[in-house]
Amino acid sequence: MTREREPFISLALYHAFKWSVVSPMLHAYFGGKIYGVENVPKTGSVVVVSNHASYFDPPIVANCIRRPVAYMAKEELFKVPVLAQAIKLYGAYPVSRGSADRGAIRAALEYLENGWAVGVFLEGTRTEDGRIHDPKRGAALLAAKAKAPLLPVSLWGSEKVLQKGSPIPRKVPMTIRIGELIDAPTSTRKDELESVTNKCADVINQMHDLGR
Repeated sequence: MTREREPFISLALYHAFKWSVVSPMLHAYFGGKIYGVENVPKTGSVVVVSNHASYFDPPIVANCIRRPVAYMAKEELFKVPVLAQAIKLYGAYPVSRGSADRGAIRAALEYLENGWAVGVFLEGTRTEDGRIHDPKRGAALLAAKAKAPLLPVSLWGSEKVLQKGSPIPRKVPMTIRIGELIDAPTSTRKDELESVTNKCADVINQMHDLGR
């Protein structure tokens, strides 16, 4: 049976982590500004697409859209007792590094079927300037298969948080902008997937260019 949203235990864990760790750090340390929260559907499946420049991006995106976001995580983390259970409840699902993992795709579709927000970094990897240069079609494919809308999110400033050689995050200003929903592709044809993917990338880059 299709759910309208995440299970209660996942919501509880999300809010506990958000209000005790992520939100205080985002606002007090990074001086975070958030725009466009009214564009986020409160329930139902949605594919959250964003740029990616820092390891801090997944919890920040989830914090800003005010609901849990399921992200891929490296499979090694799921072999650690206790941690594995915690990150599963938080929405993480495993992916094999360096491979096109069909299991991860199936897991993402299952989360969408159960009313979750699933997060996808549109370029698939971090970029030095925080902009999207080479968007991949994976998010659009998930949206098409799940018949779920896409929600574009731009993180500005996260590319400056970590410096090479230092594990300590820099105190830099961050701005998160959330765009309007983009309809899912009506088919899985390559040309339509590319069209929707490029639209998502353009919207995210335009929001990123607005700066602080």
